[in-house]
Amino acid sequence: MKAFLGTGLLGAGFTRAMISKGEQVQVWNRTFSKAKELEQNGAKAFENIAEAVKNAEVIHLALKDDATVDEALAKAEAGLKPGAIIADHTTTSVEGAKKRTGEWKSKGFLYQHAPVFMGPQNALESTGYMLVSGDQNLIRKLEPQLSALTGKLINFGEEAGKAAAIKLTGNLFLVAFNGAIADTLAFSQALGISSNELSGLFSEWNPGNSLPSRLKRMTGNDFSNPSWRLEMARKDTGLFLSEAERKGKSLHVIPAVAALMDEWINKGHGKEDWTIIGKVE
Repeated sequence: MKAFLGTGLLGAGFTRAMISKGEQVQVWNRTFSKAKELEQNGAKAFENIAEAVKNAEVIHLALKDDATVDEALAKAEAGLKPGAIIADHTTTSVEGAKKRTGEWKSKGFLYQHAPVFMGPQNALESTGYMLVSGDQNLIRKLEPQLSALTGKLINFGEEAGKAAAIKLTGNLFLVAFNGAIADTLAFSQALGISSNELSGLFSEWNPGNSLPSRLKRMTGNDFSNPSWRLEMARKDTGLFLSEAERKGKSLHVIPAVAALMDEWINKGHGKEDWTIIGKVE
């Protein structure tokens, strides 16, 4: 028997996938109607969270944040089966994941943080990526179940909270990437470039392919022999800003990047590779 707490878009997808694999799943959601909808798929919905987790060997969660996870688990505790495993897929703070790992172990339960790079369709189709770290014995025990829910289960070792840290780092990149796309769309519109033309460019030239090599360069601490000098990249960045201003378009990510470039140029690194702006001092 499994339980799933939090049947929003992600949780509902996970629940349907588990049922399709022959699992019996009891569900709860703060808005009960969302849990109730899953009964048509074979789940059993409960308004009382402690009832929802009764007899469940593994309790999965996909909630909003640390506070909602702590609140839900506190209310569910009375119904938890001794030795039950809590598999939390919520994106949380690192400290929150560490704290829950220790606290629930002291109560006689096992808590495994397993955040995901998965959308609702991934959850439904069991594709995407799930991250784990911490107690390797527990991870080995859960591995068959968790692997069945995702395309790839990635184990980051024995450190509790490492999976939470990796998940936040990945999400930071996605947020920054989205911000860069927003600036690119505003800039292309200012220059009269259609969305079809922009899509055509990136269909032929995929800058994402350079991510591994760029990361390697930025973390390698050698910025000599530049492929693009920082001072030249800054020159082009100035053109972005002036063209956008001339056309009355606001850019939001690029001004911050320009300021970072200026810092490194002022420190005497203008003739080095432009990736030096990623150097952590």
